[in-house]
Amino acid sequence: SPTGTQFLQAVGCAEAWLRYTRIDDLKEKPIHDDEVVYCSAGDGTTSEGEFFESLNTACNLKLPVLYLIEDNGYAISVPVEVQTAGGSISKLVSTFPDLYIQEVDGCNPLASYEVIERAVRYCRERRGPALVHAHVIRPYSHSQSDAESDYRPADERQAEAERDPINLFARYLTENQIATEDEIKQIASDADEAVERAAEQARAAAKPAKETALLYVYSPDVDPASESFDTESSAPRAEAEKTMIDLINACLIDEMARDERIVVFGEDVADCSRDQYIEKVKGKGGVFKATLNLQRRYGSARVFNTPLAEANIIGRAVGLATRGLMPVPEIQFFDYIWPAMQQLRNEVPLMRWRSNNAFKCPMVIRVATGGYLTGGAVYHSQCGESLFTHTPGMRVVLPSNALDANGLLRTALRSDDPVMFLEHKHLYRQTHNKGPYPGPDYMIPFGKARIAREGRDISIITYGATVYRSMVAANRVEAEHGLSVEVIDLRSLNPYDWEAISDSVRKTSKALVVYEDTRSWGYGAEIAARIADELFEHLDGPVRRVAALDCFVAYNPDLEDEILPQPDDIVSGILGLARY
Repeated sequence: SPTGTQFLQAVGCAEAWLRYTRIDDLKEKPIHDDEVVYCSAGDGTTSEGEFFESLNTACNLKLPVLYLIEDNGYAISVPVEVQTAGGSISKLVSTFPDLYIQEVDGCNPLASYEVIERAVRYCRERRGPALVHAHVIRPYSHSQSDAESDYRPADERQAEAERDPINLFARYLTENQIATEDEIKQIASDADEAVERAAEQARAAAKPAKETALLYVYSPDVDPASESFDTESSAPRAEAEKTMIDLINACLIDEMARDERIVVFGEDVADCSRDQYIEKVKGKGGVFKATLNLQRRYGSARVFNTPLAEANIIGRAVGLATRGLMPVPEIQFFDYIWPAMQQLRNEVPLMRWRSNNAFKCPMVIRVATGGYLTGGAVYHSQCGESLFTHTPGMRVVLPSNALDANGLLRTALRSDDPVMFLEHKHLYRQTHNKGPYPGPDYMIPFGKARIAREGRDISIITYGATVYRSMVAANRVEAEHGLSVEVIDLRSLNPYDWEAISDSVRKTSKALVVYEDTRSWGYGAEIAARIADELFEHLDGPVRRVAALDCFVAYNPDLEDEILPQPDDIVSGILGLARY
């Protein structure tokens, strides 16, 4: 199971209380004035970086989080002195400001009660988080596959057995004449019977039907691929054309006015974290200005900066989402998303499915992605959309133009699932993909492709920055060779428009899949495989791919051009297919 992911989620849950209290326009606030978020963990789990990230934010915001660390001295077979510098987690974190720390014998129920009572009171007084370091025993091996006698000597295990809190508390009750030995035996017998009844009920419970395997991977109530999200043809259009970054900003402005639950946060997304300066400065509003002036319009409770810590950003978003807010976290560059992968893979998309729809985790994760930057190199050019399309429960979108970005972002913000909204930074301020502001209700449903160019001879299936390059190549081969090429812009990658792909390939009988990611094991490989599998009898040639070389993007501009797919590469792919 994921280790340590609960820490940042607990902080997000506690932060929801803070956001609700500070967002005046919200009518429904499902919070309590005295609420405390309880978060438990073993001592070994505190070695995870997310533990320290959570403490940083909990202390910084003085959030009412009660950490209970149950320290039995071992993380499976690894002893505490190997796990933790100095052998004590409470001493290690003692310098965190406003963190109330208590150490207790966790085998003593009365002492434990008193300590927890003090810690809860501290949190309820809104003085900050509390951490209770409880020294407990481990009465048996970590799991059935673990034999603790392999690494713990008999005398250590015997000494620990003598601290068994069940036996110690029973002795305390009889010695102080609070209960008789017969009463203690009856309590133990009743407990055994209750456990056995529960076990019998579990064994007798109906097994889930096979057809429920895919149930609740996505919301059963809100379908962003449905017609209710399609206003593409009816939306009013302004005359002035704007860039993609402008229309992303415009959509955020509209939707934050419409839905007071939306909170936008990440690195550098605020105009100015120091509120006293906001009227004196222009404002940051993101490294690409996508969130410019949102803080000015909607306040610091709804638009705020975070530490430079991607797991922190996404983990907190999970907690906020489960409390009813609509988080819009930003990961500044796709290249930096990896510290958040534990949350993005094992938590965010699984919340609804693994809880059988008892919980949900809607959010829109905005990420600047892609290359073609002339010098973006390894750490500012990455794209790996296939990692998230390969993650059940995660919607994935990658628009190629300003108008689509506006409509798809609005759909994402009104859906009820986690959405990975990939924004190609090379396309932010291009002139070829500008579009008019379409109004506050313009939506494009997920899974609806756009026919960017109609054609008869060859189908190109593409998305993102390679749409324009495919258009350039298609225009060139028609002018120079008389070939009519159809270009399909997928727009959303999960779900994607198989019907549009199928209709086009049945018409042209030839398919070229073009994508920016590395050729091997990329998103286009799945599209190509499905075409070959399901449309084989309609093909008059092999399904071909044009994509990046199987390496990272280099810093040198000539190498970058060689690595990433260019119009010349697409032309070669078209002409190669045309020979069949």
